[in-house]
Amino acid sequence: MNRATTLFGSWRDYRVRWLRQDVIAGVTTAAVVLPQTLAYAALAGLPAYVGLYTAFVPMLVYALFGTSRTLSVSSSATVAMLTGSALIALAPFHTGEALMRASATLTLLTGAMLLIAAALRFGFLANFISAPVLTGFRAGIAVVVLSEQLPRLFGLHPQGDGRLEQLVSLVRSLPQTSVMTLVLGASTVVLLVALQRRYPRLPAPLLAVVLSTAAVIAFNLDRMGVEVVGQVPSGLPSIVLPDLRLVIELWPAAMGIALMSFIQSLTAGQAVVSAGEPYPAPDVELRALGIADAAGAFFGCMPATGAASATLVNVRAGARSQLAGLFASLIALGAMLWLGPLLQDVPKATLAAIAVVFAATLINVKEFAAIRAVRRTEFIWALVALVGVVAMGALRGIVVAIIVSVMSLAYQALHPRLHVLRRKPGTRRFRPPSDRNPTDEDVPGLLVLRPEGRLFFGNAAYFGQLIQPLLARNRPRVIVLDLRAVFDIEYTALLALADAEAKQRAAGTEVWLAAMSPDVLEIVRRSPLYARFGAERIFPTVADAIEAWDELPDQHVVRVVDEDE
Repeated sequence: MNRATTLFGSWRDYRVRWLRQDVIAGVTTAAVVLPQTLAYAALAGLPAYVGLYTAFVPMLVYALFGTSRTLSVSSSATVAMLTGSALIALAPFHTGEALMRASATLTLLTGAMLLIAAALRFGFLANFISAPVLTGFRAGIAVVVLSEQLPRLFGLHPQGDGRLEQLVSLVRSLPQTSVMTLVLGASTVVLLVALQRRYPRLPAPLLAVVLSTAAVIAFNLDRMGVEVVGQVPSGLPSIVLPDLRLVIELWPAAMGIALMSFIQSLTAGQAVVSAGEPYPAPDVELRALGIADAAGAFFGCMPATGAASATLVNVRAGARSQLAGLFASLIALGAMLWLGPLLQDVPKATLAAIAVVFAATLINVKEFAAIRAVRRTEFIWALVALVGVVAMGALRGIVVAIIVSVMSLAYQALHPRLHVLRRKPGTRRFRPPSDRNPTDEDVPGLLVLRPEGRLFFGNAAYFGQLIQPLLARNRPRVIVLDLRAVFDIEYTALLALADAEAKQRAAGTEVWLAAMSPDVLEIVRRSPLYARFGAERIFPTVADAIEAWDELPDQHVVRVVDEDE
């Protein structure tokens, strides 16, 4: 596998023929990203033009320092929702310039968290949230986005602290629906869905923004109740100084946003790696995203992340290197310099429609069904994460997602599998029972067990509980522990194994060990357990143990146990 490199380190591998593809991909991606970032900025409760800033600075910085050749870095519905949840907690005291400074503080803190994680080489945290829990978390975010954005399609602004109060307020305010806003918003949703299904290569969000803005200008829809973005400053973004007094309030949210943005970025980058191309380097990705956020904070950007949908567009458009992201950022710069007067007439209902359509894609019903078909327990974890986000909000929801992931990991570690192996007729091969091998047989007097995973203090007693009924039912003369699937044995588990061996020996049953990995064998050798077993009861493979069993005198003599005993 090739080693991932940044743009600075990949010039020697660049091919001139890629330039045309990178330019086309950059322009195409910008056509999709710019309308999305306008919508996501509004979703975060920030001025829409903040989306342009976020599509410029972080994308430019990531193109220089990131290791994914095709990742598109701007924003996403998930990160925008987390950002909005953090900023709304400061309202109503932070509006206008104060809101921008609060946003800059949050973005700077997010960048600082990512840089600290990079320095500590915490790239492994990308695997901290399990896939089913992430599926549930994304679906929960989608439900929250839909509940907050759908009223804007009606031109309504329901009031209330909780979702139930807002729902009641929405129902009561339905008679005040702006018919023209509803027509425009619903038409945008239909247009986006239709274009995505029939013409997926077209920049549907850009077309929706252009058409709806043209309608506002041509028919003066802003005078008919249709709300528009309003004044958009032209030119380069002004310098925004973070408000360090907000650090204590915002750092927990920044930590959650940093974790989620990194996970989204790395998974999006890994998903589009082609054969022969390098995978993104997690620790370098942390640093690149951290620099992107830290730099963007001083230009009024919201926290950035790798966007899966935009990355897919970038790949389909033929992107070959980080230069595609560089060209996309320059398109965003051009929009800031020259398109401000046009953007002020973009209807807010259109931005809400874009957020609604892309948030709906986060609800992957097929993925839920696949999880349920494979593992019902993890399906429950996914539902818990979904409900946690909806019931407690995005920021608390990410804590729920992390806790659920840890609980899931702990449950699996504390409840590992234990297989009772059966003999393939006429051989010394033992394997787990299967419908495909109905003729496999038990060997009277012999019990072969294969535990899986790490044996440690947390599951030592659990293994004992699993084994006891097997001993009572089989009454074996020899127990062979096939340890090929055990990658580590902790000290407490060694003590438990020694205690179990002593009890079984007193009951007339021998315990043999087989198929230990070199690391596990070395651990056993350093413990008193090795002397207790002796070399004659430790075997390189299960086949060697079975050969020794076959050579035992009267190995098939088994105590007859009365059923009432």
